[in-house]
Amino acid sequence: MIIDGQNEFSATGQRPVPNHAEAIKVIKERVSDARREGRPIAWVRHHNRPDESAAFIPGTWGAEFSPGLGPDLSRGDNEAEFQKDVYGAFAGTNVGAWLKTHNVDEVLLVGFYTHGCLSTTAREAIMLRLGVSIDLNGTGACDLMHELLGKLPANEVRRSALLQLANMDASIIGSKELTTDRGPKLPNTTEVLASAN
Repeated sequence: MIIDGQNEFSATGQRPVPNHAEAIKVIKERVSDARREGRPIAWVRHHNRPDESAAFIPGTWGAEFSPGLGPDLSRGDNEAEFQKDVYGAFAGTNVGAWLKTHNVDEVLLVGFYTHGCLSTTAREAIMLRLGVSIDLNGTGACDLMHELLGKLPANEVRRSALLQLANMDASIIGSKELTTDRGPKLPNTTEVLASAN
């Protein structure tokens, strides 16, 4: 499942993610693997509601899939797009039913934000008793700031979200260490899993 692989998260989008280019590269690799192996791919795209911010407006550049991403229509029903206007991909879409028709009992998630739509989708999948894996290199977050809680840089936001999901029995995978243009390296997979135990 590719969660919100959209232009809005790029460096020139309204919701930039520091490691966007690196994450998109990993997402493309995962898509290529799935196509080669004949696995189904769910493409999830976020659209804001009319009363929300000007980001992710249907028909705009920001709402489009990032270059090189999007369903391959020649694969028929093996790839499908699901549009949402909430954080989770399962709420208000038929992605759950579509996965059942493909006899899917485990999903691999990549996309954006790690702490938002990807995390919510992972939790929905866990509640549906699907196995959940997340490629930490194919995700990205943003800095968070709150007047009482302080600031957390993007790489720590992502690490925190992944640790929480690992604690809920999601498998965190990825073979390479990943750096961002802000802050220290994310730990490798072994370190992430060890920290969650």
